Amino acid sequence: MGPAIRTFGLTKRFGRRTALADLDLEVPEGVIFGYLGPNGAGKTTTIRLLAGLLRPTRGHATVLGRDVVRDRQAAQQQIGYLPGEFVAYPDLTVEAYLRYFAHLHGDADLSWAARLAERLDLDMSRRIGALSHGNRQKVGIVRAFLTRPRVLILDEPTAGLDPLVQREFLALLRETRDAGNTVFLSSHVLSEVEAVADQVGILRQGRLVEVRSVTDLKARALRQIQLTFEDEVPVERIRAAAGVRDVRVDGQRVQLVVEGSTAELLAVAAPYRVTEIATREPDLEEIFLSYYGQG
Repeated sequence: MGPAIRTFGLTKRFGRRTALADLDLEVPEGVIFGYLGPNGAGKTTTIRLLAGLLRPTRGHATVLGRDVVRDRQAAQQQIGYLPGEFVAYPDLTVEAYLRYFAHLHGDADLSWAARLAERLDLDMSRRIGALSHGNRQKVGIVRAFLTRPRVLILDEPTAGLDPLVQREFLALLRETRDAGNTVFLSSHVLSEVEAVADQVGILRQGRLVEVRSVTDLKARALRQIQLTFEDEVPVERIRAAAGVRDVRVDGQRVQLVVEGSTAELLAVAAPYRVTEIATREPDLEEIFLSYYGQG
């Protein structure tokens, strides 16, 4: 089984500005891949290239082995796409719009669309032009899922959704992944990426700076730890333990930061009668900011 998405030196320039530079990326089948970066980092450019809506300046990309330029139609048949700015025909009802879209894709199953709409609390009888921004976003989500695609490419999919619908949407992503399909998810809501993603790619100024599992990123990140000792505090031994930095002592309490594994620190502290250990795991937002020299 090959990768669901693969890029080779994928580059896009707009005049003198380079929006994406030499992107080499492999996204396996059956995962949720979180694609992170601030505005202007190149996330939407990447997504439009993968969806076949832009032609690369250099390099190429494949979806399930099909080149998104040379074999554009076959690649697009495998993709469910939600753009960052979803627009639909305002004079159509939701049902009429989805029926039209289903017909374009070989009469896709509208009963599946109805089940999705029910889960997302979307009234299919309403005219799209009369819907709120959040409800129009639901239409875009149902359209992306309508053909049960093997690859979903979603650009900021939860924009405008209320928390209950966001939770249902994330459950839908997990179900999609568990069925063996692939989700390429660009989002600025790092907590939701952390909740569902198997792997994360971090983009900075058009260049990919990291690709790792969320678990691995957390394992390598900084942890804040507080140790309380009953008697002697082995300060120098703690300072010398692997990964330890920023050690502060307050009486019998030691506050410190550890990068990576805490195994050596705990082995050093154990013989000295530790009465309390408090630790705070880093979240994805802190890890993300560390790649941008902040926090």
